Amino acid sequence: MLSLGRSPGEYIVINGNIIVEVVSIDGSLRLAIDAPKEIRIERGENYEKNNPVPECIKRTRQMSGAKKKIK
Repeated sequence: MLSLGRSPGEYIVINGNIIVEVVSIDGSLRLAIDAPKEIRIERGENYEKNNPVPECIKRTRQMSGAKKKIK
């Protein structure tokens, strides 16, 4: 897992066809994601309703001391 800091207006490119841009950080982080239509994008809390928590997220939560319950 790659963890990095970005400022508003900065972005990352995944596999040459997915762009994740930081739109703002005023009060809460807002991201804009541009990806091909065939790639499903879901919010984590919705994803976790029907799928196990990804291992990389479990590790990140443990390292940060996050209070969120891990299934």
